[in-house]
Amino acid sequence: MILPIGSTIRELRREREITQGELAKVLGVTTQAVSQWERGNAYPDLELLPVIAAYFGVSVDRLLGMDE
Repeated sequence: MILPIGSTIRELRREREITQGELAKVLGVTTQAVSQWERGNAYPDLELLPVIAAYFGVSVDRLLGMDE
């Protein structure tokens, strides 16, 4: 199963008009990590999912593509 977490994070980040670096700083990860997520080469750590969801004001289900 392929999860659309990266494309959802990219979409939400662009809606908020912040850079990968700005998001990385808020989450305490590297810019490279955010880039990897958005390109679909890696997933965020499980413990970060609620933090990312809260930051963007969405559910974890939305991040996982389960709200469709």
